[in-house]
Amino acid sequence: MSSNGNGGRAALTAGLARVRRSAYLKRLMWPLLVLAALIVVNIAVTGFDFILPSVNDGRLGGAFVNILRRSAPLLLIALGMTLVIATKGIDLSVGAVYAIGAALACQMIMESGNQSSLGLVLTAVALALAVTALIGAWNGVMVARFGIQPIVATLIFMIAGRGIAQLITGGQIPTVDGSSPYTRLGRGAILTVPVPIVIAVAVLVLLALLTRRTALGMLLESVGGNPEASRLAGIRSKGITVLAYLVCGLCAGLAGLIGSANLASADANNGGLWIELDAILAVVIGGTSLLGGRFFLLGTTVGVAIIGTLDDTIINVGLSSQWQFTAKALVVFAVALLQSARFRAWILGPFTRGPSAEAPPETDEPKEVAAP
Repeated sequence: MSSNGNGGRAALTAGLARVRRSAYLKRLMWPLLVLAALIVVNIAVTGFDFILPSVNDGRLGGAFVNILRRSAPLLLIALGMTLVIATKGIDLSVGAVYAIGAALACQMIMESGNQSSLGLVLTAVALALAVTALIGAWNGVMVARFGIQPIVATLIFMIAGRGIAQLITGGQIPTVDGSSPYTRLGRGAILTVPVPIVIAVAVLVLLALLTRRTALGMLLESVGGNPEASRLAGIRSKGITVLAYLVCGLCAGLAGLIGSANLASADANNGGLWIELDAILAVVIGGTSLLGGRFFLLGTTVGVAIIGTLDDTIINVGLSSQWQFTAKALVVFAVALLQSARFRAWILGPFTRGPSAEAPPETDEPKEVAAP
């Protein structure tokens, strides 16, 4: 009896897993089709060199590899944003946190007088990540403990964060020596693969393992789906929410380090400016609902790739940079419609509706009634 019960539960679990994978693949199909269409357009305009990688000075290059490298900071922020949105929240402060992390590290390294010291660089990086994680946790406390709406709580740091970054740098743009170990975060390579890509992929894999191989992912979806029911079920919903915002702040700080290392400087005014909007767009394109609950890290990754490829597509087809925001809006609009089951049914309905789908005609014959 016990073995039959265990077998039934195992079969049910396997069935639910198959249903979930099927739904996940369907959700991911449309962003992948949009990304493939953008790649085809670029290949048609520039040739296959767009997608074929090359090795220059011991580092992978090529148009598409450069897109992935430039998109690494955005991917990091979008991954953190995905976890926050899964809890039915939003984080508008990630651009300012990006600037704070970059300002802290670059200012500390510049003032040291010994920019080639690996120990100093590691200390600066650790300090920047600790501060940005603390800011993220504070946003989570404001939302979870004090009940402040996420858009209001994070808007505070979105405004104040730029001022804090300017105070750290004294209103200047601190620069780092191009040969400093710090710049390898943005310009270096590991086995010919650019370091930003390696870091972004490592964070993606780590978050995927934590959210899909442990109970963390289920807890995040539970908190986002119904926080009160989760609390009554014994889930520490407030702690889960704070953790999501902490990870988001940490990812934003790491993105700021990569971005400033690539430029060998930190601009408190323009560093990470409006990157929060691109991150939210990537999350939405990837299929994660802003209403919380189910989230798709791989879908977010595809969304980031779409945004990065779209920027190059606008240039390659000869459009001016003023088309950038309009094109992004059109892509989001198109993906949102494609992901809508009602829209697909409305478009495909006239082609799929057959005689069998129509209701049977009414007749005057008496209907057979089943015996009680």
